[in-house]
Amino acid sequence: MSEEKFRIESDLLGELQVPAEAYYGVQTQRALNNYKISNTRMCDYPEYVIAMACIKLAAAQTNKELGAMDPKIADAIVEACREIIDGKWHENFPIDMIQGGAGTSVNMNVNEVIANRALEIMGHEKGEYQYCSPNDHVNCGQSTNDAYPTSIRLALIRMNIHLVGALTGLISAFRYKAE
Repeated sequence: MSEEKFRIESDLLGELQVPAEAYYGVQTQRALNNYKISNTRMCDYPEYVIAMACIKLAAAQTNKELGAMDPKIADAIVEACREIIDGKWHENFPIDMIQGGAGTSVNMNVNEVIANRALEIMGHEKGEYQYCSPNDHVNCGQSTNDAYPTSIRLALIRMNIHLVGALTGLISAFRYKAE
């Protein structure tokens, strides 16, 4: 049996072990430890994960255009976001969807995954946040109070596309059956 390896990350509350292979970081690990409310995880809603990545991608592109972010960092963030939009790394979004913090844990989970993937893209190790910070870079110019509700709206729009497709099929089946 192999032993799980960890990296040490820290925040204002101190140090904490995070699984070495995880793309999330200390804030997500704290939320996992403290907000075990339901068995419904963010990764159970891929459209929501994609919506959050879309918002972070748009922010990185905008911050790059405005000169508010180093282009190399912005490009790595954009690439990480595109990978998430393409369906990669979704297992790294284990936050309970019925969690405390008014969306802060969800937002930080996304920021950490994107930052750690961007770090790898730039040739750094996970957790080397001096090169790409979840707060200072991925979350640059954003507020959880904007990103969280906007991502919910975008996810619902994306999910409605699937609903419309299913309802269209149902309508066709009923018409066929009526004939």
